[in-house]
Amino acid sequence: MGILEKIKEIEEEIRKTQYNKATEKHIGILKAKLAKLRRALLSSKKGGGHGFSISKSGDATVALIGFPSVGKSTLLAKLTNAETKAAGYAFTTLSVVPGMLLYKKARIQILDLPGIIEGAAYGKGRGKEVISVARNADLLLILLEPFNAEKHFKAIMKELKAMAIRHGKRPEIYVERKHKGGIALFYSKHLSVDEELVKSILNEYGIHNANVIIREEVTPEKLIDVLENNRVYIPYIVAINKIDMCDEELLNKLRLKFKDVVFISAEKGIGIEELKEAIFNSLNFIRVYTKPLGGEPDLDEPMMLRRGATIREVCLKLHRDLLKNFKYALVWGKSAKFPGQRVGLDHKLEDEDIVTIVSR
Repeated sequence: MGILEKIKEIEEEIRKTQYNKATEKHIGILKAKLAKLRRALLSSKKGGGHGFSISKSGDATVALIGFPSVGKSTLLAKLTNAETKAAGYAFTTLSVVPGMLLYKKARIQILDLPGIIEGAAYGKGRGKEVISVARNADLLLILLEPFNAEKHFKAIMKELKAMAIRHGKRPEIYVERKHKGGIALFYSKHLSVDEELVKSILNEYGIHNANVIIREEVTPEKLIDVLENNRVYIPYIVAINKIDMCDEELLNKLRLKFKDVVFISAEKGIGIEELKEAIFNSLNFIRVYTKPLGGEPDLDEPMMLRRGATIREVCLKLHRDLLKNFKYALVWGKSAKFPGQRVGLDHKLEDEDIVTIVSR
């Protein structure tokens, strides 16, 4: 039996098994086995073909994901003026088409990916290559059309999950292996799952001696994600296209089903500015101004960085040699304890900080 057949068999067993306290441990072990099989399948070359070679550029990269014929190519053209083939039939885009969105002095790379279909994570329609590009993005823009929005959204989220892409942040679960002493659990909140279930999942990964520190509500899926150690955590926004083709009643239903959705018509240019603003805000940019030693800061051209960026990122963005020859930096602004504070490479910056890099 091949890996894909084993995956389908376990998925079917999980689906058929009624979840209760008596079956909780069994289902948890099945989910761990399923995660390991998916990892083995995704790491295999079989059926993968040639990958898409895309270099990241700009201040951030956004991957445009959706089913075929939802209007991704038309939207890319509206956002970036990129020349991309668009037509009213499926599979227009057969490769990754990049474009650059210029908005509020940020350069945002938008990647129009080929349409994905159900089973994409396991290789259908070159899906593995498509979602592999998405794994390297800073933001996912999920594009839906109104008439199948809920169905397609669930299918896309299923494919992203199968390719180890998660929304939100990494679970605060830490596993410290040790040579003996068994498994000891330390948790700051009430543990809602059975301790034996946690230990069984750890055992499934060959972990029999460890300190497990749990700082949030734990589920079998969260624990498995931590143990797999191949998950990427990427935010996403949802846009529903072709709103010019549906009535207000359908739009109201969609507003109830989707939180913070942006309604657009790429063809008619409706909602494009609102979508640009949503993309910009979701990327959590901060503006950092550089200042030469003894000179004045350049307030016309801010450096666009992501929230949480450090002096190290400033050096890398300016020139790699700055990192090699770095001596210290001077900072003015919200992140500084006082104007002109001397800081090191790991100093975290805030929006509108002014920075001077001093080299050896």
